[in-house]
Amino acid sequence: MGERMQIGEVAERTGLSLRTIRYYEEVGLVVPSARSQGGFRLYTEPDLDRLQLAKRMKPLGFQLEEIRELLTILAPTGNTTEVEDPAGRLTEFSAAAERACDDLRDKLRAAEEFALMLRTHKATAGRKSKRPATAARPRR
Repeated sequence: MGERMQIGEVAERTGLSLRTIRYYEEVGLVVPSARSQGGFRLYTEPDLDRLQLAKRMKPLGFQLEEIRELLTILAPTGNTTEVEDPAGRLTEFSAAAERACDDLRDKLRAAEEFALMLRTHKATAGRKSKRPATAARPRR
């Protein structure tokens, strides 16, 4: 079945926290392939692939049930139920991902415009503060 990794290595390789990986196991999203004699979770490359998919979907606004459904379509395991009309669901997931990407692009554009405005004001403020001070006139 290939190399088996403990949860720490999985967290390091996926960029997910131990807590998130344990939570995904708790809700049945990604269950480790095995346990060591000492009870440690052991993960395989396909388990990592499933975690990576979940990681990619979450910031796009997909819910756990949607992630579970897509995992069932793309990487079924022995403990998953079949999805009705998988091709249709893939089309829906694809459209939802495209909409989420469009929304993120719009947010990025707005953030870049805002950052540019701040840089412009910062540069202008920097030039104003570097003007030579006028000599003080003596008081009479």
